[in-house]
Amino acid sequence: MAKWFLTTALIILIGSCKQNDRNVPVVGFADAFQDNTIEQAKTGFIDALKKNGFDEEKSTVKIIYRNAQGNIPTLTQIIKYFIAEKVTLIATNPSLSTITAVQNTKDIPIFMMVAPTPALMKVEDAQGNPPKNLFGVGETLDYIDTSFLLIPKLIKPKETKIVAGMIFNQSEPQSVEAMERIKKLATLNNIDLVALPVNASADVQLVTASLLSKNIDVFFANPDNVVFSSFETIVQACNQKNIPIFTSEAGLVARGALAAYGADIYQWGYQAGEQAAQFLKSKSTNGMHWEMVKVRKKVYNPAAAKKFGIIVPENFQPLP
Repeated sequence: MAKWFLTTALIILIGSCKQNDRNVPVVGFADAFQDNTIEQAKTGFIDALKKNGFDEEKSTVKIIYRNAQGNIPTLTQIIKYFIAEKVTLIATNPSLSTITAVQNTKDIPIFMMVAPTPALMKVEDAQGNPPKNLFGVGETLDYIDTSFLLIPKLIKPKETKIVAGMIFNQSEPQSVEAMERIKKLATLNNIDLVALPVNASADVQLVTASLLSKNIDVFFANPDNVVFSSFETIVQACNQKNIPIFTSEAGLVARGALAAYGADIYQWGYQAGEQAAQFLKSKSTNGMHWEMVKVRKKVYNPAAAKKFGIIVPENFQPLP
């Protein structure tokens, strides 16, 4: 009798635990590659979930985190694994993860961060509508204008014109579009632009060295996944040649760029996390849609400013 009671109690307990597990939402978080700047978005996303009551330590949410380490087939496998696990939502960071998720599921809600608009990612349908299951936070390329035009405000040309250099990933549509935008902006502002294509992180050192041999005054770090993942290589090469780096990504300033105007990566992830928490609370996406980045700021690196002898306006926030 006692044995029967113990066995029955154990079955009930196991069944209860499984039922509780089913009631806990599961977040599949996909990072495309390892990067200190991009990781700030993940931290912001998880912090927003915690603030809204979804905390792994309190067993109110389960987060399955995977990083593809820059491997596209691995990234696809990660997304398919999330689908097989029937996660409640998929969080994607940055754009490569978002595009891969959109290509593989039309049902599970996707909350993007550190990604351009659906139009720039070319994931809209023929009528210009974004995927119905795509939410989170995106960004246009408009802020790049302000970022790039910090250069003539802070840099004096060696000769008659400023020569700006940049590299861009020709396999990323948003990177190519950003390069074309910068090229037009440079022409309108009497800046010579030297832009070299790069295909992978392994090529960055060689391509950057080639760019620096062209007598540039300044390097502009494009919003590009290859630039993000290889930024320390770029900083080291530019510092050796005494070339300052400007960028549109605030996170890259903390990693050695001189100045930037752009989205706060942590806040970008936090904003996406707040929207994801809203979905987890309501269990519905009715009335929801992807949002634009809300927090942008002008920042500078004091050590870099001192190294290059550049006086930065008082309205810039020092980092780190």
